[in-house]
Amino acid sequence: MALSLSPETRSMRARLAAHAMHAKHDSKRVSQPARDARWQKYIDQVRTATPGLSDEEVLRRAEHLRKAEMCRLALASSRARARNAAEE
Repeated sequence: MALSLSPETRSMRARLAAHAMHAKHDSKRVSQPARDARWQKYIDQVRTATPGLSDEEVLRRAEHLRKAEMCRLALASSRARARNAAEE
């Protein structure tokens, strides 16, 4: 029989598991494959949009794609915090 857990309980269990995993392993090594895959996505986006660029230019543009994504995330976070503050 499957357990029906509340969102709060699921979140707490996930945090517990994450802390246990990070206590056993180096966090940077655990997350490296994800960071590598994300970086490759930026490179692939640049190469698909503008084929024929030098490797140096692809890397430069990929870095700007990464920075733009971080700015989008920061803006979304800021808006969510403002929305939450207005609801309180």
